[in-house]
Amino acid sequence: MEPLFSIGPINIYLFGMMIAIGVFVGLYYFLKVAKSKGLNEKLLLDGVLLSFIGGVLGARVVYVLVYNSAYYFSNPIEIFFIHKGGLSIHGGLVGGFLVGILYLWKNKLPVWKTLDIAAPFIILAQGISRIGCDVFGYPTASDPLWAIRVDGVMLHPVQAYEFTLNYLLFGYLWLRLKSSSYQGQVFLHYLIGFLTIRGIVEFFRENPLLFDFISVSHVMSIVGIIVVVLVMLYRKKTTKIVRPANVERYEIAKIWFYVWGLTFVSLLLYYLLQG
Repeated sequence: MEPLFSIGPINIYLFGMMIAIGVFVGLYYFLKVAKSKGLNEKLLLDGVLLSFIGGVLGARVVYVLVYNSAYYFSNPIEIFFIHKGGLSIHGGLVGGFLVGILYLWKNKLPVWKTLDIAAPFIILAQGISRIGCDVFGYPTASDPLWAIRVDGVMLHPVQAYEFTLNYLLFGYLWLRLKSSSYQGQVFLHYLIGFLTIRGIVEFFRENPLLFDFISVSHVMSIVGIIVVVLVMLYRKKTTKIVRPANVERYEIAKIWFYVWGLTFVSLLLYYLLQG
């Protein structure tokens, strides 16, 4: 990937810049909403930083073990060269959330309540970061208007597929946060939604296949969804279910206005910067 620009000897890449923007936006709104719910901002900020580190480590470990273990076992020093790429989003989720949940539990913060508040803004950050991703999809069978040209080949713009679906999930979770039935519902819906999105997008990407069209990532998403559904059923049996609050039509319209506006701006940026 070519650097977007340089500041002295430091190269700034599009993907890194969009990750930073996504994290900043998601973190800002998460802390803002958490504060309004009576949670400690400083403790949460420390937890987010630790979760980010756990996510990076988890993403790297799973990538090394699942996607290219033979190479890394032969060249172990390469395991530490994260700047060359090679992270698994599924490993990142597991690592980040394990660290985050342990941190919340240790500091006596409400685990499910905090995860519910965080969920919409995690998917928002993930969506924004996809704008800068340089991993494109398969070549298209024809030349549809939305395809993107890379080195003279028309490819599926899988990043655009993913951030569009992420934003739709963000809108749903934002509304669900205002009208949930039990603590943990928003977060669990986030997990199912995100894993489903990854499974859909995976059909247009080139990754190691286990069967005809089923990739390693598909299997991890399916296993993840099964685990989340089991946790959801357990939560419904062991926690108090309340009647969801009604959300005003104006509030619903406002949220979807923001979602579609963000989608339009992101698509514009994506094709301007990546095309």
